[in-house]
Amino acid sequence: MKAIIPLAGKGTRLRPHTHTVPKPLIRVAGRPVMSYILDDLGELGVDEIVFVVGYMRQAIERYVADAYPHIKAQYVLQEIQDGTAGAVKLAEPFVDEDVLILFVDTLFDADLALVRGVGEGTGGVIWAKEVEDYQRYGVILTDDDGYMVRIVEKPSEPISKLANIGLYYIKDWRLLFDGIRHTLDADPGPSGEFYLTDAFQYMVDHGSKIQVAPVEGWYDCGKPATLIETNRHLLLEGRSGVADSATVEGSTLNHPVRVEEGAVVRNSVLGPNVTVEAGAQVEDSTVTDAILGSGSTVIGSTLHDSLVGSGSRVTAYQGALSIGEDSEVEGNR
Repeated sequence: MKAIIPLAGKGTRLRPHTHTVPKPLIRVAGRPVMSYILDDLGELGVDEIVFVVGYMRQAIERYVADAYPHIKAQYVLQEIQDGTAGAVKLAEPFVDEDVLILFVDTLFDADLALVRGVGEGTGGVIWAKEVEDYQRYGVILTDDDGYMVRIVEKPSEPISKLANIGLYYIKDWRLLFDGIRHTLDADPGPSGEFYLTDAFQYMVDHGSKIQVAPVEGWYDCGKPATLIETNRHLLLEGRSGVADSATVEGSTLNHPVRVEEGAVVRNSVLGPNVTVEAGAQVEDSTVTDAILGSGSTVIGSTLHDSLVGSGSRVTAYQGALSIGEDSEVEGNR
């Protein structure tokens, strides 16, 4: 089994952070977002991955080579941002067996191992999460046996609450690429892009049975507010703690909190839901619901719902803040 991971987007919802760091390498709970997905693939035994790259591709390729040298990585360049169908189409020359397709906007609690038991009569699996705010998502309609009938984007009526989360296993890979070609030959969607879900519809319309499987958790990493919420989930799931080489003096930690190697926290209140990355410094401050990047400094401030980029300095600031790397903010009154 191989995997396809589209990574070409610019991550505009995470600016200014993605001006200097590609979205897949934005850190949450002390690690790049894409590392959690690559670890899941490794546990499944997938070691050949096609990365569809574009924006800041060199940084992504360096990271994969350094952190995952065992991965047999292929890279294809998506020069035109024409949607998810166009991105996956670029990987076709490298696909000659069943394939997983994963997007790194989200993390998930899903049993990927179930793909090993997919029977001959099933062409693939789409994972879904039941949500209440179904109007925000593409939702999946199923038949009585739990197979996909169709996907409807952002319905106004509650026809389904099964949100498509962007995680797919395709056994009928030849039919998938037939569907992608059919999709690319048609008119684009309302946003001017071609959707991979239209290729899945083609598969179903041509007799393929796509199973819809539930996920226990689905965590968005695509914008600041949801990235901070995902940080909370990961800290609660075992990523919290204070490194031995960190210094915490005269301070209160309201867990979950993560304080990494060489960080210094003095006369401050941290948490809940705070990650202080390696070498960061927090003094005379109160910080809640925040990720403070490596080597950053926060002094005399009260921060909440904040992302502070690596190497940045914040002094005498009160409120929510989102600043990229090597920035400086002093006061807000």
